[in-house]
Amino acid sequence: MPTAGSTWFTRLSALALGVGLLSGCETYPATGNTITTGTYEAMATVTYTWQVDYARSFDQRRTIRRETFESTSLVNRNRVRPEGAVTGPDDEGLWWPALPPRPTADELEERRREAIEQRTDPILQKNVDYAITFDYDGQRRTLPTSRSVYREASRAFADQQALELTFGPGDQSIGAARAIANFDR
Repeated sequence: MPTAGSTWFTRLSALALGVGLLSGCETYPATGNTITTGTYEAMATVTYTWQVDYARSFDQRRTIRRETFESTSLVNRNRVRPEGAVTGPDDEGLWWPALPPRPTADELEERRREAIEQRTDPILQKNVDYAITFDYDGQRRTLPTSRSVYREASRAFADQQALELTFGPGDQSIGAARAIANFDR
């Protein structure tokens, strides 16, 4: 049972949930070479995960540990409703899977390491990872990207347009996308 001292931690965890949602929206700076491709697929992998924090004392940060329970994921491709979508599209145009089963009381107890440990209530985390797969120079590549690149690539795909992609640092991400022309696939 959470104590009054851990109430602030529960509120902080809820705030971290909001920040955690933003972590899937990392920005990838457009600093590298630019390429043009007509064969691409924008993907957004959405995930629900139940998490619970355990601690001897939530006032002592070093005693806090996070346990992850069930999760479910779904891959959105080019903003088309994927098979298995249960809700959506949301405000970002994403479709979501069914919620994973909430941890049971027995599962929550099994994760305690010591009898004196306290825990927070289970929190449902939402995460989105964006990527783009494209053909260039006879190779198929998949690189992480941002929400804005996913949305631009999805619109261009729907309009059958080629994309100008700009790599991020070290050519390890895509930092920008721009639709450039109609294109027959």
